[in-house]
Amino acid sequence: MKMTGLPEIITFDNGLRVVMEDIPFVRSVSFGIWVKNGSRDEDASTNGISHFIEHMLFKGTAKRSAKEIADAMDEIGGQVNAYTSKEYTCYYTRTLDSHFDVALDVLSDMFFNARFDPEDIRKEHNVILEEINMYEDTPEDIVHDLLQYAVYKNGSLGLSILGTADSIGTFKRDNFKNYMNTHYVPERTVIAIAGNLSACDALRRVREAFGKFEGQATDAQDLNQVYKPAFAKKEKDIEQVHLCVGFPGIAIGTDASYTMAAINTMLGGGMSSRLFQKIREEHGLAYSVYSYHTGFVDTGLFAIYAALNPAQTDDVMALILGEVKKLFSEKIEKSQLDRTKEQLKSNYILSLESVASRMNSIGRNLLMLNRIVTADELIQKIDAIDLDAFYELCEKVFKMDQMSLAVVGATETESGNLACLTSKL
Repeated sequence: MKMTGLPEIITFDNGLRVVMEDIPFVRSVSFGIWVKNGSRDEDASTNGISHFIEHMLFKGTAKRSAKEIADAMDEIGGQVNAYTSKEYTCYYTRTLDSHFDVALDVLSDMFFNARFDPEDIRKEHNVILEEINMYEDTPEDIVHDLLQYAVYKNGSLGLSILGTADSIGTFKRDNFKNYMNTHYVPERTVIAIAGNLSACDALRRVREAFGKFEGQATDAQDLNQVYKPAFAKKEKDIEQVHLCVGFPGIAIGTDASYTMAAINTMLGGGMSSRLFQKIREEHGLAYSVYSYHTGFVDTGLFAIYAALNPAQTDDVMALILGEVKKLFSEKIEKSQLDRTKEQLKSNYILSLESVASRMNSIGRNLLMLNRIVTADELIQKIDAIDLDAFYELCEKVFKMDQMSLAVVGATETESGNLACLTSKL
């Protein structure tokens, strides 16, 4: 898919920002409403309300029932969905360009006119309880949240996106309406559209639907949350142990983000990575092993995940920490870094091979970074990574006195052994 250059950004009089990328050679349009509100905007009493609101917007409006919302999109062969993260919520559609008006009408109706009927709230409360129960039966998901809870225990980044059985049981219609009035406001919202925009007169239609959008935001998010090393363990009677080793990461939006991506790719970002080759291919000690970096607007977390037999916990931990140590003791060569940089560039460009991914990219960029990162700019930033930058960031991230560990399952490794494990370096 050919790159079309810098998307257009329009700011309405009410402060709402709209970012549009016209791709005239396709026949589809992806449309998203991005709200800078997620679980980090909550506290213990409101935990889970952002995710609950996301569900409730699909339960009916003044002119459409939940079934009629689904029928309206099915009749045109379109897709409508949503998700909630730690820092934002996204509602999105994908349709043919000839049906953009239907998608806009349905999604804007949901966004502005959700009923929050008490009976629907009761039913959806039960649905979300089942979602929480399903999550509790998925240890490979639990361990990632357990790590975040441990290292951000004193801040809202440690809260679960789903909330708890206790917290979501307290929400009433007024709670949802009041929360939306102060969090779903123009200055915290971005409209992103990608596809054949000229064919559907997208800007005019969006202005008609959102031009009168009003609201006053609450105070800004608490941006002083700090990673603190911690150990957390959740006992579960399962066959495997799921563990996450954590280190302090970096915030999004900096040049170091690209260097961090290179470190992650080399250490545990794929089948050719050092962790996969050492732990799975060479030793056969784990089926799944990988690393990832999660960046927020003010902080970040680098994590290494593995699922393994409980009796092999100490061996796998030693191998994980050994590969971290080798980053320093057996320093990479320029040719290895160049290969990793080509992987990063290819992965990024290939990820933009659909209008939906283009909409996601421009929407998230504008909401979280207040600007659009073009493909050319990203490639230049990746090309600029050198060995000095690589090791400068490694020194900053991989400090053993800042290491954290989250474990789910039945394991012989107790919290007292954490210092012992790190001493093996």
